[in-house]
Amino acid sequence: MPGLRRDRLLTLLLLGALLSADLYFHLWPQVRRQLRPREHPPGCPCARRAATPAPGPAPAPAPASPAPRAAARNFSRAGPGTERRGGRGSKLQALFAHPLYRDPQEPPLLGPEDPLLASQEALRYYRRKVARWNRRHKMYKEQLNLTSLDAPLQLRQEASWVQFHLGISRRGLYSRSSPVVSQLLQDMRRFPTISADYSQDEKALLGACDCTQIVKPSGVHLKLVLRFSDFGKAMFKPMRQQRDEETPEDFFYFIDFQRHNAEIAAFHLDRILDFRRVPPTVGRLVNVTKEILEVTKNEILQSVFFVSPASNVCFFAKCPYMCKTEYAVCGNPHLLEGSLSAFLPSLNLAPRLSVPNPWIRSYSLAGKEEWEVNPLYCDTVKQIYPYNSSNRLLNIIDMAIFDFLIGNMDRHHYEMFTKFGDDGFLIHLDNARGFGRHSQDELSILSPLSQCCRIKKKTLLHLQLLAQADYRLSDVMRESLLEDQLSPVLTEPHLLALDRRLQIILQTVEGCVEVHGEQNVIALDSAEQSAPDSSQANLTS
Repeated sequence: MPGLRRDRLLTLLLLGALLSADLYFHLWPQVRRQLRPREHPPGCPCARRAATPAPGPAPAPAPASPAPRAAARNFSRAGPGTERRGGRGSKLQALFAHPLYRDPQEPPLLGPEDPLLASQEALRYYRRKVARWNRRHKMYKEQLNLTSLDAPLQLRQEASWVQFHLGISRRGLYSRSSPVVSQLLQDMRRFPTISADYSQDEKALLGACDCTQIVKPSGVHLKLVLRFSDFGKAMFKPMRQQRDEETPEDFFYFIDFQRHNAEIAAFHLDRILDFRRVPPTVGRLVNVTKEILEVTKNEILQSVFFVSPASNVCFFAKCPYMCKTEYAVCGNPHLLEGSLSAFLPSLNLAPRLSVPNPWIRSYSLAGKEEWEVNPLYCDTVKQIYPYNSSNRLLNIIDMAIFDFLIGNMDRHHYEMFTKFGDDGFLIHLDNARGFGRHSQDELSILSPLSQCCRIKKKTLLHLQLLAQADYRLSDVMRESLLEDQLSPVLTEPHLLALDRRLQIILQTVEGCVEVHGEQNVIALDSAEQSAPDSSQANLTS
């Protein structure tokens, strides 16, 4: 009899523990969410970082912000978002008002081959995607016996992500005068999420998708695809390193941390350089419980969430590399910083080509590539298609300049839209390994420039302009990054490193001119109109 009573007691204790766990992890979060559907948790940094003059369910603009239509008009003068921060003494506003950044210097679209997408075809494709998502969402709810009063999603043609896709052309991912990027950044910052999932790269590693659709293999970092209530998608990369931490000296570049703030800063720098080859990226504080765990349908993703000993909600990557709790990222207790990069059009609509970088590094502990030991390596590259007859080599050098400024040594591949052919621009994706060390300038990143001694005239003019005191690169970057919710995005040493590296680039070009002559170093980009003359632009080197 005593043994039987003991068994009953253990059974009751087990049932009680299961009931308590269910109440704590399932029922209580739902009740709390019903009681406080839109409030920030106590101590939410959003309230301190986002300047909202009045409480409300949606983010409100800062008091000095102009009306939306006025903000759209300001884009061509001061770049996206500067209308909130730029004032009478704004260097960023002055930069985007400079003749080099004005639309007349941008060639008009010539015909149907210039836009990336045919608008009607793209809209039909997206409507089918929305309808398929609605059907799957309904089936998922029925399988779990869940009732939902939410109306089916509808595709809005005016949605910022749709307009962003339709605005991509052979000139870049967006035009200088477009108000769409500003709206897209705002939407990614404020719209609620309706689903979360692993990226295609992680699914390929798990054998859950067609690997032929993968542009390049995944790195050993955690990234998720978040879908918003307007059906737009963004790549979420969570914070893994504090702003003031530098990459340890003994770290190889291929095992360096992935930094969310590097993705944000790379977008702003790309826009300031007038490349427009980095997808719009914004910082956001994400509630990992509400905006990831509770909206994902992926059981594997659900299974990697746990509560840490400090009562923070954490999750980690379920992949062959980083599958341990010590590599997890954690909220505080639910809020987690991260970057959100807008998705490019589907590969079904706009196929992309992934090409190994001719200056790819050796991803081994001791090996070296030919370019690292042969100073005449560029002569070989110039004889190989397509680097012998198009702007591809000049675009590679543009990319090397960009990577040198941010300190990114991990550019093993580059991508481009197949529609635009050999002269199409290179898309600067995956910049999270930038801004790792402000105290070191990795000169090997500049090898395409120093070995080939070629640079676009347009690129050189922009660099010379940003070296002037009135348009100093660190100042305009600092001002541009203030508009992000996670400001300060970069520490001061990283900003000052940009000025130092810019001078190194200009000195490298000057050395090439002294050896080879200006006409053999400075090249015109055949895909664009000639840049204004240096005397017209009033530049100094």
